[in-house]
Amino acid sequence: MFAHVALRVADVVETAAFYELVLGAIGVERAQCELRLGATTAQRRRTRNVHIGFAAPSRAHVDRFWRTGVEAGHRDDGPPGERAYTGTYYGAFLLDPDGNSAEAVHRDGLRTDGVVDHVWLRVRDVAAARAFYLGLAGDVDLRLGTDTPERVSFVRSGPGGGTFSLVAGDEPTECLELGLLSPSGRAATLHDPDGNVVELVPRG
Repeated sequence: MFAHVALRVADVVETAAFYELVLGAIGVERAQCELRLGATTAQRRRTRNVHIGFAAPSRAHVDRFWRTGVEAGHRDDGPPGERAYTGTYYGAFLLDPDGNSAEAVHRDGLRTDGVVDHVWLRVRDVAAARAFYLGLAGDVDLRLGTDTPERVSFVRSGPGGGTFSLVAGDEPTECLELGLLSPSGRAATLHDPDGNVVELVPRG
């Protein structure tokens, strides 16, 4: 599903060190991951209020992700444990240096063709964001999952897994650059209703 997830950060060196540390704890080099980091500019402010879930091979890897981050002085955002999302969901949460939420997760249906398992965006208007992303669903091989006034999720239709969710929030996700794989071959750069950049990236 995800070609890349790009964050604008206050300090590229500090944030890169965070992700290299915690992704290393789940057996991933950041260079292998879809995550990209870039410096802020006058036109591109710091990314805020996004949640990224990374696929962990086991519950023990989830524990190691959290413990490694906390022991290095990074902020806890939820200790390892089962969550009520699905019966097999086991996750742990940290805050990166810019305050964005990073999670390691192990569950049934975990993404198998990449490291970023899921992304959650906070949005001002769930209905407007739903309409925008639903309009892209055919190009990026997504189908609706959860569909409520407060939360909408999209699920990868084809093999590989992965999810993408829109959640109501007074402080929406800002300045995110999201690359979605496009099996249809369509290439485009768009802006969602909250101004985040969405790039359709033709597969292969």
